[in-house]
Amino acid sequence: MMILRPSWSPHLSLDGANGMLEPWFHSKGIGEADQVLAYFAISKLGEPPIDGKTDTDPGGLTAAYGKWASAVAARLRAGGLSCKVLDKEAFQKQMLEKLIWICAFMLVGARHPGATVGAVEKEFHSEVSSLIAELAAAAAAEKDLVFEAAMEDRLCAYSRAVAHFPTAVKEFNWRNGWFYSLSEKAIAEGKPDPCPLHTAWLKELKIV
Repeated sequence: MMILRPSWSPHLSLDGANGMLEPWFHSKGIGEADQVLAYFAISKLGEPPIDGKTDTDPGGLTAAYGKWASAVAARLRAGGLSCKVLDKEAFQKQMLEKLIWICAFMLVGARHPGATVGAVEKEFHSEVSSLIAELAAAAAAEKDLVFEAAMEDRLCAYSRAVAHFPTAVKEFNWRNGWFYSLSEKAIAEGKPDPCPLHTAWLKELKIV
């Protein structure tokens, strides 16, 4: 389950990267690059892919944006996978929801060693619910957008679909690091931390 975006750098491959890559794209002058938000997985070599369908999104969560979005969607559909073609704003919202999911569920899971994504959704629901709300508010303010209602329901539904996934805070710069940068910026400007719970838990785990 990842954000698939083309790579132009011989020194930094972003193929299959899973996180917030917008700052990197803009730094390279390719902010309008075609993008695919892929919600499918292969358990092991030779097995068919598992589509990213949930009880709240039975049509599938995979989405494509950009000039070649329709071509990408057609190829995925030909392989038996779902794929929506979205405009820029709709894609950005869905990308941010995926970022919020991976940052919230992985951080809460890291606070409870051995917890899977499913365990976080069932056993530590209040923690992840609070963190989702906090990160969503920070992302909405930073990007000046309004998310669709019931985000928590959608993210929890996705978690049930991949309940066996392990949890760990990885690729910090591309994931939780984006939210932490919003906190650092606000604090440097003398403003309240927009993500105080997120910051506290990162420090608790000695990640920052």
